[in-house]
Amino acid sequence: MVDTIEHDLLIVGSGLAGLRAAIQAAKTSSNIKIAVISKLQVMRSHSVSAEGGTAAVLFPEEGDSIESHVYDTVKGSDFLGDQDVIEKLVNEMPSEIYQLEHWGMPWSRREDGRIGQRNFGGYSYPRATFAQDKVGFYEMQTLYDTCQKFDNIEFYNEWFTTSIIHDGQKFCGITAIKLSSGTFYTIKGKALIIATGGAGRLYSYSTYSLSSTPEGLDMAYRAGMALKDMEFVQFHPTGILPSGILITEGARGEGGYLLNKDGDRFMKKYAPSKLELASRDVVSRAMMTEINEGRGFKHETGVDCLKLDLRHLGNELIIKKLPAIREISLKFSGIDPAKEPIDVRPVSHYMMGGIHTNIDGATEIQGIWAAGEAACNSVHGANRLGANSTAECLVWGKITGDLAAKYVLEAKSPQFPLHLVSAEEKRIYDGIFRGSGSVNPYEVRQDLTDMMNEKAYVFRNENDLIDGLKKLRELKQKTWKHVDDKAKEYNTNFSNVMELDSMFRVAEVILVGAIARKESRGAHARTDYPDRDDKNFLHHTLVYYDTKEPIIKKHPVTITKYKPVERKY
Repeated sequence: MVDTIEHDLLIVGSGLAGLRAAIQAAKTSSNIKIAVISKLQVMRSHSVSAEGGTAAVLFPEEGDSIESHVYDTVKGSDFLGDQDVIEKLVNEMPSEIYQLEHWGMPWSRREDGRIGQRNFGGYSYPRATFAQDKVGFYEMQTLYDTCQKFDNIEFYNEWFTTSIIHDGQKFCGITAIKLSSGTFYTIKGKALIIATGGAGRLYSYSTYSLSSTPEGLDMAYRAGMALKDMEFVQFHPTGILPSGILITEGARGEGGYLLNKDGDRFMKKYAPSKLELASRDVVSRAMMTEINEGRGFKHETGVDCLKLDLRHLGNELIIKKLPAIREISLKFSGIDPAKEPIDVRPVSHYMMGGIHTNIDGATEIQGIWAAGEAACNSVHGANRLGANSTAECLVWGKITGDLAAKYVLEAKSPQFPLHLVSAEEKRIYDGIFRGSGSVNPYEVRQDLTDMMNEKAYVFRNENDLIDGLKKLRELKQKTWKHVDDKAKEYNTNFSNVMELDSMFRVAEVILVGAIARKESRGAHARTDYPDRDDKNFLHHTLVYYDTKEPIIKKHPVTITKYKPVERKY
């Protein structure tokens, strides 16, 4: 008999979106039992790594405007963003900044005492609201602290969720393993919010924490929900070498330069009006072009890179506004950014795609919502602007928390399909834990992430993508589904192999979507189809799970005001 727990609302994931959803649900009704389930301790969620800012229009009287933020985001998305969703983000954000302030968020300040904002790529006004360069950490601390005020929020730290249980129409519950004991549980609920973040660890050179693997996306995919626009992976221009840890866009927002080996500020060639603060896809492509044409540096590890120069900003400004960057640079490269430039190159940073939702974060199954990076409500289209992701987490955390709580108050629990729990138990215990095989799953994982780095990076082409898909399917066939460590408590070997199982399915979705999209748009740059093709590809990609081959469908883009035009910075 499987152990069972019951709550009204289940929130899987404890980053910004998950915590914001929990607070909103608890505020909506004090009578509902809310469970926040995380495979980590809450404050280890990857949201703490967000550095640069959270975008919002705070000072319209000084020249910023809602309309400007909307248009910058539409243009940033390369016209694939749903414009009604973008309008919702921009209109809701200012109140979220002030709400965080009231909950104790230590925003950085201007000289006049008002909340500080800095320049960020792709914006026509400095609207990235910041707290030094540790924005995510402070936001998480503020939200976690606020969660403690509600008696009806219960945290399940270090629980590994493995599947979503539904009856074909309605949500019924999830299955999860309590990592401290190794016990397999069913957690029943009336509603679910998936807030499990992105899947950036599909790439070996990545800004993501090691826990950012795609189980949340995979659970939704296996449960019959579509993954949308997964071919659009954002490569942040400045990952430090050799680790890939993020050097915030705030470093360029404060005035940092990108230099090639000739000492040239090369961005003037690619984006004369915005320079280093063009959108991320534009800057990343410019950097890879410089490297490919022989104007890069060789890092001591043999990797090609460019330099980010902050020396002219001065030690005082760096210590005041970019203290974490200074620390990261000293610790991970042995470089003091006030004295010498930092070695950087584009690094996997964000998934524009995710679980297909509508404008309110509702998925295709009744009683299930998705929020934050795990969701794709199409707010970012083909390329996200920096500082819009923490904003998205807050806005749709609030929206989904409110809607899910109201749904729970009315919902009746459907008949629970116990056979699905047995099938899931069999899949993970017979299929993985007790599996037999001689191939090392960690080597397979490294091969998979290296392949993604090589075949689906900043520039892509048909041959590489097809070759990558072939290699992925060959790797998948190997006998890696086995767990050598048979311990029950904290069996990281078991959870690592389950993560790899999810990584294969989601990586396949990225590759089939990228092969099907025969154009260049936003972060998806095809050297064999260098132009954007609105006639044939101004649509979202939906991918559904099938045991044989993923099924691809199209979904329309919502255009309200802004017709697609050529995108220049």
